[in-house]
Amino acid sequence: MSDLSLIYTAAGSILLLLFLVMKARLHAVVALILVSMIAGIATGMNPADIAATIQKGMGGTLGFVAVVVALGAMFGKVMETTGALDRIAQTLLSRFGNEKANWAITFTGFICALPLFFDVAVVLLIGVVFAIVRKSKESVVKMGIALLAGIATCQAFLIPAPGPILVASQLGADFGWMILIGLSASIPAMILAGPMFGSFISKIVDVPLPAHAEASQEFKDRNGTLPSFGLAFALIILPLLMIGLQTIGSRFVEAGSTVHDWLIFIGHPFTAIMVACLAACYLLGIKRGYTKDEVMNICGSALQPAGVIILVTGAGGVFKQVLVDSGVGQALGNMLAGTGLPIVILAFILAAAVRVIQGSATVAMLTACGLILPMLEPLALSGAQLAAVTVAIGGGSIVLSHVNDSGFWLANRYLGLNEKQTLQTWTVMETIIGTTGAAVAVIFSLFI
Repeated sequence: MSDLSLIYTAAGSILLLLFLVMKARLHAVVALILVSMIAGIATGMNPADIAATIQKGMGGTLGFVAVVVALGAMFGKVMETTGALDRIAQTLLSRFGNEKANWAITFTGFICALPLFFDVAVVLLIGVVFAIVRKSKESVVKMGIALLAGIATCQAFLIPAPGPILVASQLGADFGWMILIGLSASIPAMILAGPMFGSFISKIVDVPLPAHAEASQEFKDRNGTLPSFGLAFALIILPLLMIGLQTIGSRFVEAGSTVHDWLIFIGHPFTAIMVACLAACYLLGIKRGYTKDEVMNICGSALQPAGVIILVTGAGGVFKQVLVDSGVGQALGNMLAGTGLPIVILAFILAAAVRVIQGSATVAMLTACGLILPMLEPLALSGAQLAAVTVAIGGGSIVLSHVNDSGFWLANRYLGLNEKQTLQTWTVMETIIGTTGAAVAVIFSLFI
């Protein structure tokens, strides 16, 4: 099958998916798997391999997301039910006021997301958004987009966030320049897409607080007081510190050593969120007068809404895997390589094209990196110029997020949006971040 035919087929499958979920109102899980099968057949995949690709896509996505979302949901439910999130919300609102709460939550997401994967950061911090909405009566969309913009911006442009540091290391970019250009790209992108766009779009898209975010009052007030801000904040940053310890500490010890192996284990998101969950159950639950059965019931009640999020996210991974295995990404690279565009702009377009076709920002970054590397060799770019290329790839990797992106469905389910509303909010937010960051990278490339 020709490269052009592959691209047309992939684009057609995306349009079909949008029709099924937005017009035909087919459940997202069913629609994603059905279109994945159709796309596999239409792109010429061996029919015998399609089922294996579906299993690979589902398993590859859920292997990480299922554990993170399930543990994070229990952690968040304990924090919410015991009033810890309300305490954080009250403190933020008292310091910044209702008018500036969205700015506070944007910068909170931006800073906390540094050592984390996107999904982990959302799971850990979304409860703070819900608590602020309950206390301030502000818009779910305004506060939710503010948080998501902070997290997404960090994940696209800053090291040591996983995607940027992988691409920077593969391209040989200078890390000092990465920090400078990444920050220069992040700050305007985050402000435009978070507090500013969130405030604007919340006047157009208005949704009630989702049922899974409603506060539970059954046990919260038994002690007459909320937990202290210090305890609540410490529990929020505990997993961040554990993951950050692994990210920083593993650079100073020998790879493969016992200390290195323990740092990898301690700082893995599975371990970090598990420890935070157990600490919350004891310090907020057992120690404050809850019985073991009550704590168990709180954790159990968190898993039902988490299950829907997990399944939809996994189905998005299925669609992504079919498009990856069909060779669409390579076809895009072949088509764009001969355009003669400046290398920074080409890097952005390559990453954006792969992102639109297959969904995952991390895969888009790494695919664009692999496609651009052969073009960089004869150019002999400096470490600073390679940092600009890396930031441009990060920008392209998050634009135009839609139904084949797991982040789209996380925003959709957590904020209680329908598909059209998610396109109006999340998709536009991601595109603002990506294009703003890439524009900054292009400007830097002209002077370094």
